[in-house]
Amino acid sequence: MDIDTVRSPAADDSAGRRREQHGWYFYDWACSVYSTTVVTVFLGPYLTTVAEAAADADGFVHPLGIPVRAGSFFAYAVSLSVVVAVLVMPLVGAAADRTGRKKPLLAAAAYTGAAATAGMFFLDGDRYLLGGLLLVVANAAQSVAMMLYNSYLPQIAPPEERDAVSSRGWAFGYAAGALVLVANLVLYTGHDSFGVSEGMAVRICLASAGLWWGAFALIPLRRLRDRRTPAREAALPGFRQLAATVRDMRRHPLTLAFLLAYLVYNDGIQTVISQASVYGSKELGLGQSTLIVAVLLVQVLAVAGALLLGRLARRYGAKRTILGSLGAWTLTLAAGYFLPAGAPGWFFVLAAGIGLVLGGSQALSRSLFSHLVPPGKEAEYFSAYEISDRGLSWLGPLLFGLTYQLTGSYRDAIVSLVGFFVLGFVLLARVPVHRAIADAGNPVPQRI
Repeated sequence: MDIDTVRSPAADDSAGRRREQHGWYFYDWACSVYSTTVVTVFLGPYLTTVAEAAADADGFVHPLGIPVRAGSFFAYAVSLSVVVAVLVMPLVGAAADRTGRKKPLLAAAAYTGAAATAGMFFLDGDRYLLGGLLLVVANAAQSVAMMLYNSYLPQIAPPEERDAVSSRGWAFGYAAGALVLVANLVLYTGHDSFGVSEGMAVRICLASAGLWWGAFALIPLRRLRDRRTPAREAALPGFRQLAATVRDMRRHPLTLAFLLAYLVYNDGIQTVISQASVYGSKELGLGQSTLIVAVLLVQVLAVAGALLLGRLARRYGAKRTILGSLGAWTLTLAAGYFLPAGAPGWFFVLAAGIGLVLGGSQALSRSLFSHLVPPGKEAEYFSAYEISDRGLSWLGPLLFGLTYQLTGSYRDAIVSLVGFFVLGFVLLARVPVHRAIADAGNPVPQRI
């Protein structure tokens, strides 16, 4: 027999792993379009306009009889979606760990989110409640699906491949977001030549993100494999598992201290991402095409910024580089307060500043946290990390919405977020990361 035609079990295993990895990349390609097209660009300004059309003479809408300023409705809906996600994620995560059947749960979450997003095509007139409901469902479903998606990484990539595989998935997502935004820009700016109204163009863009999400989710769902969990490793039900993990984390207070700092400043980051388009549209009077170009700029520069901050981290350490990025975030938001209305050039400068610190601050935070996780508890700690992240990220949109509700000024609302970066900076600066890594039982890198 020709030995060149015989595949070893190791080669077969490697080929199967590569196949799963390629499928895994495509889920980021599928769902990232929702984050860019829907959450970051179109839905905030459009849903706010729909809510304003339904508002009374004083500018308030009344969901469930509660008076809400129309300009705050989107921010409140984002906050509610995060609360729903936090309630659902522990239950879904425990079910996935207990049964080992992540793929059906991933499919259910992905297609629930994709269907809700596609349903945004019907968001017109004064249907702000429909828009709020679809946003809550889609956002919560995306959070649950991302939790399941991230949990595949340790199964499809050995430790030496994990950074590269994770980075490729991240790059796939940003590439898809930029590609679809270009198509959105063509449709939106040329809607008259396509024979559709501006509102119809926005609704098509929103629905297209749901169709894209559903179509490309088929690839990872075909290629990823379920692994049965041994009975002795089965998770505790729902919140009991989360509570057990938190009790274990209390044995590593410095890890918790870093996690608290991250949750604070990351909440600010997520709020800027979700509310920047509302600020640009409603406060600065910028058109939708300008906002799309600005988000495209952020998408491209986020990749370059991550590479730049990665190089700085190798020279100065991850902690110092993150602290520097938080300083840059603070200055960027402070500058955003003074942006003149109707001046897209200055808004592009602000977008460039955000893009340069966006990808790097999040990527370095994740890698630094990985050093603080006790060996053998990676999946458990990162599951709690995801849930805790979502659990606190309702505060930023809530503060943004409350500030606007009380002041009627989006400038006051955007500058109110500076506190998240200042407090996060102070909390992170107080964490002795070398001692935290050693206390977690990991080797301390020469530069961290």
